[in-house]
Amino acid sequence: MIRISELKLPLTALPVETRRAADAPTETDEDRLPPPHPIAELRRLAAQALGIADSEIAELQVFKRSFDARKVELLAVFICDLTLAEPTQEAALLAKFEQNPHINRTPDMSWHAPAHAPAGWPTDLAERPVVVGFGPCGIFAALALAQMGLKPIVLERGRPVRQRTKDTWGLWRKKVLTPESNVQYGEGGAGLFSDGKLYSQIKDPRFLGRKVMREFVAAGAPPEILYMAHPHIGTFKLVKVVEAMRDQIIELGGEIRFEQRVAELLLEPATGGDAPAGFQPQRVRGLKVQDLASGELHELAARHVVLALGHSSRDTFAMLHDAGVFLEPKPFSIGVRIEHPQSVIDQSLWGRHAGHPLLGAAAYKLVHHADNGRAVYSFCMCPGGTVVAATSEPNRVVTNGMSQYSRAERNANAGMVVGIEPGDYPLDAEAWIAAFDAADGARYAAQAQALHAQGKIHPLAGVVFQRQLESRAFEAGGRDYQAPGQRVGDFLAGQPSDHLGEVQPSYKPGIKLGDLAQVLPDYAVTAMREALPVFGRKIKGYDMADAVMTGVETRTSSPLRITRGEDFQSLNVEGLYPAGEGAGYAGGILSAGVDGIKVAEAVAVATVGSR
Repeated sequence: MIRISELKLPLTALPVETRRAADAPTETDEDRLPPPHPIAELRRLAAQALGIADSEIAELQVFKRSFDARKVELLAVFICDLTLAEPTQEAALLAKFEQNPHINRTPDMSWHAPAHAPAGWPTDLAERPVVVGFGPCGIFAALALAQMGLKPIVLERGRPVRQRTKDTWGLWRKKVLTPESNVQYGEGGAGLFSDGKLYSQIKDPRFLGRKVMREFVAAGAPPEILYMAHPHIGTFKLVKVVEAMRDQIIELGGEIRFEQRVAELLLEPATGGDAPAGFQPQRVRGLKVQDLASGELHELAARHVVLALGHSSRDTFAMLHDAGVFLEPKPFSIGVRIEHPQSVIDQSLWGRHAGHPLLGAAAYKLVHHADNGRAVYSFCMCPGGTVVAATSEPNRVVTNGMSQYSRAERNANAGMVVGIEPGDYPLDAEAWIAAFDAADGARYAAQAQALHAQGKIHPLAGVVFQRQLESRAFEAGGRDYQAPGQRVGDFLAGQPSDHLGEVQPSYKPGIKLGDLAQVLPDYAVTAMREALPVFGRKIKGYDMADAVMTGVETRTSSPLRITRGEDFQSLNVEGLYPAGEGAGYAGGILSAGVDGIKVAEAVAVATVGSR
């Protein structure tokens, strides 16, 4: 096949007769059909680019569609794959256009599993791989392992997706937090209560992202995610998709065990290997698991454990640190959620085309490097969505953003966050004791002081910083899971807000107006005040006085990395495979899914050998 990129058509050339899919549970197969592509026009453009007759193209398929809004006349930009009526002409055409960057051979995007378990495997139950966590990374790690015949066991501390959804609504509607079943914990992971965004900037030479997309579509996701430049699914649809993927894993011999929290990593000394200085080589022999329904503990023998933790698995991070697993602190970002009328964003970005049914709600991406050295940028932008309560811990407030597939809500929201470094994390014992309990906090604080004297940062220091800000937000919000909020105009003027304007915040269970400068660090406030007018020049209305900021956004990524080697195993624990966002190796649904597949492949090769 031949791939041709940069085929451009005016927006008016695209058919829009078929309505977009709805979010309603009564959705039919017909509702899920995407609008047709202008195949005849694309065939004409492709034939023109190749210098052949239209009739010489046997079939044309759209691989990707995006929109270019840089000019008044908005353009649809396509990448297409085509087959020729006479296949023997393909080599000559590719040779003719060898120097043309827009004409290439279509790459092989299929997944080739590196290993497969033999019939009758396993003979030793401890050889069954265990996947800890059932968010996007854990789902795809378990699915790939199951597809390779390795019959994984999945341990998920949270509840199945539908019960988890009810528990999450309990916080949003009734201010009742379920610590083990919420936006962060449970089937589907943190990505379930988000925009369901499926795009990433990772390098993906093997097209594993394509496998992620195809598996989602096979499980019931809208088929247009395969060609949209910025695809998304939305929460309602993700619920059904996740359930379908769970069923597939079970059908292939895997097990999913809910409400199972890993309380301890069972290790034994290992010989050989190069562990980091000060760390002993160890090997996994099993896990101590707590059944959260009964409270009982049991041991699970395992020699291959995939740690597909979320970025909020703070007690597990502490457990790994205490077990002697090599961890290191890493940067992340903090800030707020900012809301504007979606119509303001649409008008600024789409111009006269705002409201076109094929364009939908406009999204943006912004960055500014402030004079104080801090980077301020938009994060996890949710067009036509809502701001949601995302805490997983009592007496703390965290915000996140969510959209349904239709992206039809009144407001646009995004994180407006500031980059921080491990050097920003607190050292004082009081902060550590507040973040943990008195005994552990004092112990960790002493470790942190000793490491600081050596010019090092404690791996749990980022957790302390997150909890510190989240506790401040809880206090500023009124101690009932409302979040502190402020109008942009007041934030820029350095005065607390006492009333709302045009923009009504969407955060549930509600906001308490005040001064966000009392919650965030001074350097973050300074950088954000500098960035807002700059962003307003890029997107007209971004710095409008009535836009609402809701705090705090602290869980942009993991505050630490569970460092691994080229074999995907922990640097000092053989058989332990850190993976995904919580381990510091992904940022979002797509990259987490890709990382899960990579780690599953490494486990399969280590377990049954390569083909």
